[in-house]
Amino acid sequence: MEYTLNLGAWNSVFAVPCALVDQHLKLAGALQLKVLLWCLRHAGEPVSAEKIAQSLSSSPADVRDAMSYWLESGILAEQNGDLSPAPLDAENHSQAGAASAAPAVPAHPQEQSGAETAGDPAPVHHVRRRLPKPDGLFIAERISHSDEVRYMMEEAQQILGRPLSPGLSSTLLMLHDDCGLPGDVILMLLQYTKSRGRDTTNYIETVGLRWADEGINTHELVEEKLRALDERAAAWRTLAQILGISKRSPSPNEEQTAYRWIKEWAFPEDMIREAYNRCVDSTGKISLKYMGKILERWQKNHITTLEQAQAELEEKAKSDRQQKHQATYDISEYERMSLDVPEEA
Repeated sequence: MEYTLNLGAWNSVFAVPCALVDQHLKLAGALQLKVLLWCLRHAGEPVSAEKIAQSLSSSPADVRDAMSYWLESGILAEQNGDLSPAPLDAENHSQAGAASAAPAVPAHPQEQSGAETAGDPAPVHHVRRRLPKPDGLFIAERISHSDEVRYMMEEAQQILGRPLSPGLSSTLLMLHDDCGLPGDVILMLLQYTKSRGRDTTNYIETVGLRWADEGINTHELVEEKLRALDERAAAWRTLAQILGISKRSPSPNEEQTAYRWIKEWAFPEDMIREAYNRCVDSTGKISLKYMGKILERWQKNHITTLEQAQAELEEKAKSDRQQKHQATYDISEYERMSLDVPEEA
């Protein structure tokens, strides 16, 4: 007689690493979890981002982003295009790093005792250095113990419209804990980078460190900073339109130049266009440096209209003619004297 044990859905099972639940359940997004579970279910089968995307009704690009989460977190490792569990020693090293890094991360100023924050705080200048960033274990611990950090991480995903990678999560926590940027300031930072279409981890970290250096750590200071940035962006758009420059991101020097001409010196469009025309007539090409010299001269001489600019040009032409005539006369006189030619009676 034969017996069969029917476990129903449990007849077919696959292993899931405990680290997924212990460390990443709060951090990973829905698609990231789906991608990992799908890969575990189809272990040993050749798969592609396109195939996974089709099965999960997603896009290949989103699948690749989700997969990068597990590669960066150390759950999976990739070698020669093959996925495999991360080496055990690497996992232990990551956990040991979390234990050693945790005490080194100072608490957020708002979470320190009143005795430590009493009185007028001294200005803090963040030193740009490569610090060890918190890993998944420490991030999960901070999220579970800090409502502000948990809210910041959740809202960050909503603002960016994607799950946070381990690298971005650690960057946000570093800006919060080490640089002292409050959660609402970091969220405004994410909204700004998202609006500019530059919401990569490196750019977010660069801007965040710059804001920390400049002491931009309140809602009001962020709004003031964003207004200044908007003015610079608007000035560049105006200048690019005048000069016929195709839509592209300006260099910091170009953006500063546009802001100086249009906002600080308050030149109208017709004056900038006149400087452009004179530049092209003289050099045959666009040169912001050449235009800058023209506009700087006008600014110093209080020339603010086309009529004044034209009058200056005519005066300069008249002066040049006089100097040329004087030079010609002097040369003729010199030649006459050198040849000992008597003056006419």
